[in-house]
Amino acid sequence: MIVCVCNNISDREIRQAVDLGLSTMAELRRNLGVATCCGKCHTCAREVLKDHLDATAVLRETVISRAVLTT
Repeated sequence: MIVCVCNNISDREIRQAVDLGLSTMAELRRNLGVATCCGKCHTCAREVLKDHLDATAVLRETVISRAVLTT
């Protein structure tokens, strides 16, 4: 889904940016241009960012807990 129409940025691109280490709206603005024109995408972009950060945190915790259990 396109999140930022002005810069043609999709939710997939935001999730990929998070996977590459971006973790704030300021970083998304600087690196992808999200919410730099009209700003209407800011809320949606922030939700995609937060949801993916939360999902990756849960995944990291699961991987770490499995590693601890197997050692």
